[in-house]
Amino acid sequence: MGSCPAVGSVRARYLVFFQYLGTDFNGVAAVRGNHRAIGVQNFLEEAAKRLNSVEPVRFTISSRTDAGVHALSNAAHLDIQRRSGLPPFSPEIVTQALNTHLKHPAIRVLKAFRVPNDFHARYAATSRTYLYRLATGCPRPEQLPVFEQNVCWALPTESLDVAAMQEAARHLLGTHDFSAFQSAGSPSTSAVRTLQRLSVSPGPASPFVLPQESRRLQFWTLEFESKSFLYRQVRRMTAVLVAVGLGTLTPTQVKGILESQDPLGKYQAQVAPARGLFLKSVLYENFGPIS
Repeated sequence: MGSCPAVGSVRARYLVFFQYLGTDFNGVAAVRGNHRAIGVQNFLEEAAKRLNSVEPVRFTISSRTDAGVHALSNAAHLDIQRRSGLPPFSPEIVTQALNTHLKHPAIRVLKAFRVPNDFHARYAATSRTYLYRLATGCPRPEQLPVFEQNVCWALPTESLDVAAMQEAARHLLGTHDFSAFQSAGSPSTSAVRTLQRLSVSPGPASPFVLPQESRRLQFWTLEFESKSFLYRQVRRMTAVLVAVGLGTLTPTQVKGILESQDPLGKYQAQVAPARGLFLKSVLYENFGPIS
């Protein structure tokens, strides 16, 4: 049952950017009524209770991420309605208060902006960039430094055919029906998306790798940019590109997979592990994590 705003109170909407290590969470979205699973949103909304809004604060998340997936910068909008006669909080106060009352150390609010009351964090986004981290030169996953084990996919190979991966990536760029890379359960009515950028490049050296290990370990970065993605699209594309890098698939076969629009094929049905995936950024026309 709805309730009427308090007479004289002012509802203020904010856009907040936040980051998290997804290892401990069942995804970013709130989990209701299940105490064994919890989302990042649960902790954000619990912290927001301390803002004493007249109406409960609910975060509308820009980009949903699965269990185990991380975010360098995700975004959400929220409404805060203070009691009559009290001015809206400044964005700086909102940021400070949320961080002060967050109960999980793997979540941090980066910045807040005051936005119009009809602003929508999901629909107003102009692009989203995902980053996937790979590691080669590690025959067994347990040989990876402990600080890297939950934030990259360790491949049992000494090298990747990066040139072939880059050639395959070019087939995926542009506007296509990406049905072949969509997992079941997607709420999207259309599988047509425009992939604006897909890069495959050496990643920066890890500061957590000991000198005696650094000669064999190599990190790689895949980046995907689009206005929006299908459910698990990035992880499925990553798995196919890795298959190309390992010599299991050719770039021409990737083109065939895309054109097949078949999500159940032998290779495109594979999903890269969640632990290597990061939501790097969500961009808006007038707002960003750094003003």
